[in-house]
Amino acid sequence: MKTLVIVTHPHMEDSVINKRWVKELEQYPDQFTIHELYKVYPDEKINVEQEQALVEAHDHIVFQFPLYWFNSPPLLKKWLDEVLLYGWAYGSTGKVFTDRKVAIAVTVGVSEADYQPEGKYRYTLEQILLPFEMTFDYIHASYQGFTAFYSAEHESTPVRIEESISGYIDFLQNL
Repeated sequence: MKTLVIVTHPHMEDSVINKRWVKELEQYPDQFTIHELYKVYPDEKINVEQEQALVEAHDHIVFQFPLYWFNSPPLLKKWLDEVLLYGWAYGSTGKVFTDRKVAIAVTVGVSEADYQPEGKYRYTLEQILLPFEMTFDYIHASYQGFTAFYSAEHESTPVRIEESISGYIDFLQNL
């Protein structure tokens, strides 16, 4: 079973964690297809048919992105809006995602403690990602949750990044 990892980072060249995660995925070409939206669509003009065919060719889909303003980067939102069409992703004939496993791999700039009811932002990351879960539920996908790298802005030491790799790969391999 092959997993499509849709990576949506608008500044991958400046990334530390997402770039390292992608580099690790490259070690498993039989298991993962890496699809970098900003690299494929620098003009942000999405080829809907191509994207739908890519989804159909994979058993699992993972959306990987840095959290931007408590949301995904804009190209991922555009991808969801344009690719998840009525009659394909949902509706009486839209069955492509039915029971297909879908997950999120996200990096966030601040600590996990900040994403707690008593923390700085008052909401958990699970709550912030709820619109994605609701979208996946709406298209009848099997949402498998998320994995996160917290404190990317302040604590992304080489050791910590390398330590995150095994958990990241394990999460993807066990969807």
